[in-house]
Amino acid sequence: MKRTLLTLAVIAVSYMAISAKTLVVYYSYTNNVHSIVTDLRSQIEVDAIRIEPAEKGLDYAANNYAIGSAQIAAIRANPNDADSYPAIDPVRINIDEYDTVIVAAPLWWSNMAAPLQTFLFGHGREMAGKNIGLIVSSASSGISGVEADAHRLIPEGRFLSPSLWIRSSQTSNAASMIAEWLKEIGYSDLAAISDVISDDMPENTRIFDLSGNIVRHGADMASLPHGAYIIQSISATSIISRKIIR
Repeated sequence: MKRTLLTLAVIAVSYMAISAKTLVVYYSYTNNVHSIVTDLRSQIEVDAIRIEPAEKGLDYAANNYAIGSAQIAAIRANPNDADSYPAIDPVRINIDEYDTVIVAAPLWWSNMAAPLQTFLFGHGREMAGKNIGLIVSSASSGISGVEADAHRLIPEGRFLSPSLWIRSSQTSNAASMIAEWLKEIGYSDLAAISDVISDDMPENTRIFDLSGNIVRHGADMASLPHGAYIIQSISATSIISRKIIR
């Protein structure tokens, strides 16, 4: 009977944690951020939304990115006025479904890219109490202005530290930086499938990919590619499942 109750408790804890979801919202003009998000999605299971400006065909690079500069200036002048933000394509999303939101942003003139600010102006308050991760792509400038924008637009978010700064020259090698960042912010614990403590040493360990396929018997992770996995250990009194990032 004790073993049955323990098994039911493990199943219940696992079911509750499996419902945890992560959303990535990003804007990408040069596709640097899109490449970074692609690397991120290869390592963790997320839903992703790419923000697109409502006005199509604009050449943001023309005249030293004059359009973007003007958009940022308008936001700086009146950050609390919805009319200061450029229009974007409609986004249908239920923020309540997510426990963690990762914002991936290009830096424009020391601030967050204007179209992404538009999305957060409309939805940032819905992210109150949620885990907020920030990834910033820039050529050289520091990212403190983007961090300040994120805190202004998501005033009650639970920001994860540190933010991840990926310079444009590092984009092609971003995968290892992302993997290290996920460890630094404790993403495995945020997305843990379960955390059941047992006094017994595990008798059997299996490693699964996120599709549920067994990729290894035994706990040796040394030769596995970087990415997200589920480790399941079975002992005489418990089943322990944990989502980990390698």
